[in-house]
This record gives sequence, structure tokens and C-alpha cells, in this order.
Amino acid sequence: MFTEYELQLRERFLTAPLTPAPAPWRAVFPSHASLPIGGLLGVGFAPDPRDGHDLLMVVSQGGHGVFDTVTGALLARDRDPDADICDPAGPFLTCPGIGPLTGTHVRIAGLHGGGLHSTTEDGWAVDVVSPDWPHHRVLLSADGGLCHGPAGGVWWLIHHTTHAPLRTAGFSPTGTTLTVATSTDLTLLTRARPAIGPAG
Repeated sequence: MFTEYELQLRERFLTAPLTPAPAPWRAVFPSHASLPIGGLLGVGFAPDPRDGHDLLMVVSQGGHGVFDTVTGALLARDRDPDADICDPAGPFLTCPGIGPLTGTHVRIAGLHGGGLHSTTEDGWAVDVVSPDWPHHRVLLSADGGLCHGPAGGVWWLIHHTTHAPLRTAGFSPTGTTLTVATSTDLTLLTRARPAIGPAG
């Protein structure tokens, strides 16, 4: 039995229009909203050892890849990773990095568990709701995840998974990258690093 509030919330999410994320967010793959990656199992963020900006490791049935989250460039690809040393379903949900991430272990969130950051230090939040289960809707909000009022004010419906199961959605530890990963595609949004704390 649903309460009146729960029914109102469900209706709010069901009627929200699908929209691009607001500024300062921008799509990393602007020519297409998402990058097709068949058999995607999970993703994980790690800092680029050269300058600290976000890199994204993608684990799929077709192998592993590392993407630059600013340009969308594929920096490394391993089509035949060693199953003995990479177990995203194992107790630590990690995989060894490749390319610029060689020598590090990357935490993977996706089919086998784990999770990405759901908030940023400056108040952005991402929530996954399912008012029409089994489909998922990914909400981005600037009010810490309260999603008050109509869509487009302080919150936006940025992804609706009707064609493939959701693997994970969330921010990088820096809060400058947001990803939505399904079993068939990858969406990446980025922004400049925000100023946190008092000036001076």
C-alpha cells in the first residue's frame, strides 16, 4: 500500500522529461549520448598518474579499456585480460589497471556489486529510481538529492534505461565526472573541477 506522498513522488518521476544535464555538465561523447559497449560488466574511476584527472576503466565481456573522461579517448585496450588476476566478482571488486593505470588496482562497480559516489562536495547528487520497474531512471540534482518541485528546477532526469539493465551510476571521487553504465552502453558527463572551501 502506497502513501499519498509515495504516489505523488512516483508520478513526479514518471512524468519528468528526459533532458540533457545542465551546465556546468557536458557530454563527453557529444555526437551520441552514449558509447556502445556490448557486454559491459562494470566501471571504475582512477586518477591519471600524470596529472590527476579522472580516468575510467571499463570491464566488459570483450575485455578491458581505459577512457580519458575529458576527451573520451580510448587510452588502452586489453581484449584478453588474465582472468586469474582480474576478478570483478571477487571479494575486493577490483581489477589491475592497464595503459596509464598499469601498476594500480581499480575498484569496479557494476553487475557484481560495488558502488560509485552518489554525491559531490559541492552539493550535486545522483539517484536511481524505478517507478516503472524493471526500468531505471537516473536523476541528477543540485539540491543534495531531495528532488523537490518539478523536473528542470533543481533536478533533472538525465537517463532512462528502457533497453538494457543498469550496471551502475555515480560520480568519480573528484566529483568532476558522472557516468551511467548499462549492459550495452556508457554515458559520461564531465565538468571543470569546482572550488571547494573558503577563498584565500
